[in-house]
Amino acid sequence: AFFFPILLGTFFQQMYNTVDTIIVGRFVSTEALAAVGTTGPLVNIFNGFFTGLGSGATVILAQFYGAGNRQGVRDTLHTGVALSLVLGLGVTVLGVGIGPVALRWMKTPDECLGLASQYVRVYFAGALASMLYNMEAGILRAMGDSQRPVISLIVACLVNIVMDLVLVVGLKMGVAGAALATVISQIVSAAMLLIVLLREKETPLQLSRLHIQPKLLGRILAIGVPAGLQLVMFDLSNTLIQSGINSFGSTVMAAWTAYTKTDALTWMVSGAFGVSITTFVGQNYGAHKYDRVRQSVRVCLGMSIATVGFISLLMVLFRRFILGIYTTDPAVIRLGVYVMAWTVPFNVLFMPVEVFAGAMRGTGYSVVPTVITCMCVCVFRVVWVYTIFAQIHTIPSLYLLYPCSWALTAVAEMVYFV
Repeated sequence: AFFFPILLGTFFQQMYNTVDTIIVGRFVSTEALAAVGTTGPLVNIFNGFFTGLGSGATVILAQFYGAGNRQGVRDTLHTGVALSLVLGLGVTVLGVGIGPVALRWMKTPDECLGLASQYVRVYFAGALASMLYNMEAGILRAMGDSQRPVISLIVACLVNIVMDLVLVVGLKMGVAGAALATVISQIVSAAMLLIVLLREKETPLQLSRLHIQPKLLGRILAIGVPAGLQLVMFDLSNTLIQSGINSFGSTVMAAWTAYTKTDALTWMVSGAFGVSITTFVGQNYGAHKYDRVRQSVRVCLGMSIATVGFISLLMVLFRRFILGIYTTDPAVIRLGVYVMAWTVPFNVLFMPVEVFAGAMRGTGYSVVPTVITCMCVCVFRVVWVYTIFAQIHTIPSLYLLYPCSWALTAVAEMVYFV
């Protein structure tokens, strides 16, 4: 009951980028589609770290809520929102300033570099709204409300679709219009949840009380920094992989973009299970109900494997039709079909990683998952790219590192958790 509203919410959140990709791919060009796709890992690095950092506040709030400590909930609420504003400014400054340089480092082809730079500059200019929304949604979920964040995302998604049609199709603004549509929709979702928190009955948000309490900040950072670093480890390794993708040219880049947007459904489900288990474990850990903590991990693991396995089966069976939604280029579709055959069947291997890491964060222990991720994902993938891929330099030799790293990380986390 707690998971499915989160899943629905992440579905509509993912629709932001998916709609951008479909409209750019069909109404602009293959180069524009490739440009939007190559920005994905870079955007995720910045958003991932700062969102992970902010997740420390939601874990602390969930524990206070489970323990019935209303003052702790109020203090964490105001500290968390204030922190999200600071983080949003940080993402904006770093993203706008470093983004175009990072795209060059990722070996983005010249025909895509200018378009990709436009996208990241506009996208990061509106990062404050994204950070604020993520914090607001996390706070509401920590208090057991997973429904109102969904409503705000549904509205925002509809706004995004309309603005994409107006800015990209109508005004011919290209990738900059797609990024601007995303920013506007994020502002809408953040504003809606801000109103919800201001009108909350038991623990309302009071703008005059917004400040960061040093003692709470220390607890938040103790959980949030490792969680943020864990997300960055994934995204850094994905950035390295994107550099390998870019070395094959714009057709492969476009096929990879269409595949990743299709496969986003899997990571949407995975992320929803991760958020659910973190909050569920956090509340029960705060209430000292340790049996429910262990039981919830087992149930969540079984649900996630079954759900992702079913989704992966459908994706493999209908992959040609799905890829055709994003592009009409036969070469891109043919290559995307080939890529999905090498990756999608192994997606279930990642589910233990998400569930066990989320459970450990919910108890306040987030250092170990970060260390495991660093060694089994980041280091492993870097070594793979500079050894196996460097020697063979084929598409399968690059894609196979995903299931191998997932399996290694899952085994390591299960051994530690059990």
